[in-house]
Amino acid sequence: MANGQWFPEDWPDRIRALADGTLTPVAPRRAATVMLLRDTDGGPAVHMLRRRASMAFAGGAYAYPGGGVDPRDDDTLVRWAGPTRAWWAERLGVAEAQAQAIVCAAVRETYEEAGVLLAGPTPESVVGDTTGDDWEADRTALVARDLSFAEFLDRRGLVLRSDLLGAWTRWITPAFEPRRYDTWFFVAALPAGQRTRNASTEADRTVWIRPADAADGYDKGELLMMPPTIATLRQLVPYATAAEALAAAPARDMTPVLAEARVENGEVVLTWPGHDEFTKHVPTTPSGGARA
Repeated sequence: MANGQWFPEDWPDRIRALADGTLTPVAPRRAATVMLLRDTDGGPAVHMLRRRASMAFAGGAYAYPGGGVDPRDDDTLVRWAGPTRAWWAERLGVAEAQAQAIVCAAVRETYEEAGVLLAGPTPESVVGDTTGDDWEADRTALVARDLSFAEFLDRRGLVLRSDLLGAWTRWITPAFEPRRYDTWFFVAALPAGQRTRNASTEADRTVWIRPADAADGYDKGELLMMPPTIATLRQLVPYATAAEALAAAPARDMTPVLAEARVENGEVVLTWPGHDEFTKHVPTTPSGGARA
C-alpha cells in the first residue's frame, strides 16, 4: 500500500457492474461529521477515532465523529442560537427543516461519539460537564434512537449552538457503493471545560493529532483513511488556530464532491473532481486489480 487510502476489494467489480447497467445505485443517506479542534503549542489538533476492524464499512480507518441524520429532527423546532435556519438552508443547499436536522446530526454525533456537546442553557453558554449517570443514560438513549436529539434538548432545556459550527465541505459516496452517504463536514472548537472520550462502540481508539501529522501518517501508509478524511486534513494544515479555521469556514465551497468513473484506454478511471491524488485505474476485465 503506497499510502493509507481505504480501497475496498469489491470496488472494481461494482464499478464494472455500474458501467454495464447491472448495478442500480442506492440513494445516499444524509449524514454529518465534525472535525473537532483544540489549540496546542504546535497548532490545532483534530479529534479522530479509529473504526473497529470488524466494521463492514471502512473498518480500521481513521475518521471524525459522525453519522446519519435522524429524520425526526426535520420537523421538531429546537431552541436555536446562531445563524438562522434559513441561513443554514442556503449554506447547506437544502430546505430549512433538512438544514436543522443536518446541524442537529453534527452536534448529536459529536456528543454520542466524543462526549462533547455544543449546546448550553442560554444562547451565550455551553454546558461544562456532560459526565454522570443521568447524562450517560440520555446519551445511550440517543445512540439507540429511543430519544431524538430535539427531545433531548427540550428535556434538558438546552439551546443548540449552531454558531459554534462552521460548514466546511460536502462529499457524496460514489454511486457504486452499497452504503451511500451525502455527508456535510463541519469544523468546531472544543468548548472550554469539556473533554473528549471514546464513547463510540464503533471505535477502538481515539486520538488528538495535528492535521499535518495525520496526513504524514497517511502518506507513509501508517494511518488508513477514506478520501474525504485525508482531503479535509490537508485543508486544515494551513490554519494556526482553531479560531482561524472556523473563520475560514463561511467562504468554503460546499459544491458536493462525487466520484466519477469513465472508460478510457481499456480501463475504468475513477476520479474525485478536484482531488487528483485519489485517481484509480481499474481494468475493464476482472483480472489485474486496481492501480493508482
